[in-house]
Amino acid sequence: MRPSNALPAILHSLVLFACTAFGLEVVATVAAEPAAKKPTMQQVIDASRPADWRRPDPENTLYMELPGGRVVIELATAFAPLHAENIRTLVRQKYFDGLSILRVQDNFVTQWGDPNAGEEGKARSLGEARTTLPEEFSRSARDLPFTRLPDGDVYAAEVGFSNGFPAARDSATGKAWLTHCYGMVGAGRGNDAKSGSGAELYVVIGQSPRQLDLNIATVGRVIQGMELLAALPRGTGGGGFYEEASQMLPIKSVRLAADVDASERSALEIMRTDTPTFSALVESRRNRSDDWYLRPAGKIEVCNVPIPVRTVADEAG
Repeated sequence: MRPSNALPAILHSLVLFACTAFGLEVVATVAAEPAAKKPTMQQVIDASRPADWRRPDPENTLYMELPGGRVVIELATAFAPLHAENIRTLVRQKYFDGLSILRVQDNFVTQWGDPNAGEEGKARSLGEARTTLPEEFSRSARDLPFTRLPDGDVYAAEVGFSNGFPAARDSATGKAWLTHCYGMVGAGRGNDAKSGSGAELYVVIGQSPRQLDLNIATVGRVIQGMELLAALPRGTGGGGFYEEASQMLPIKSVRLAADVDASERSALEIMRTDTPTFSALVESRRNRSDDWYLRPAGKIEVCNVPIPVRTVADEAG
């Protein structure tokens, strides 16, 4: 007689029922548990390696000394090489020494330069620097390092980071350009596109004025000391210009880091924007899991991604 399959079938049914019931309980339990938290930005930074950081080039780093301290600016030579060269010439001639902060417009920019610019016989000479420059509002996107953000943008086909600067690009035109985010430095100009020389500079201190993109040369970014420029008294004149000379904050000096003794340099490192660590940092900001956040945004725009800067033990270390 062949053995009966009835009992195994009954046992199989009982086991299947138990597993199904238990499975539903497990699913319910898992569904009730909060999703695993993503690393915070600080955790990403803490887990970074030395290779995730870079030192700014002393030849392209400016130290602007104000009564309240030092502002450090990194020049964007990959995007505005002619302006960077002209600014270096001006700095080495000590052009900015003794000039002033001219304008602080709330939620817009802080601007500095010669208060007598344009006045014959009073304006400071630019010396060997050029008075006009070809426009450098954009450059070719070909062979340009670019870490693209996953979310869209209102002003550009793509946005992301290039060589440590917030940037945009458009495959249809083959162009790339820097974006006007908080802390970005631009060269003031008149109506003529070629009228900006770098002798008058501004830094964005408010909500990102992206309408300026592709309309003006963006020449660098403040990497330390933004509080010294963003917290100044607002100008009382039109456009935030100071109306009285007594309101203008004097610039003690501007020097290239390369021309400053190594012992007096600011020992800084900037997180590279072309590494998996930086991509993890972007994700930590897109989907914030800090205890305060009840609902992560799931998106981020280019001007809301911080580029970490840290002080290291010594400049040469």
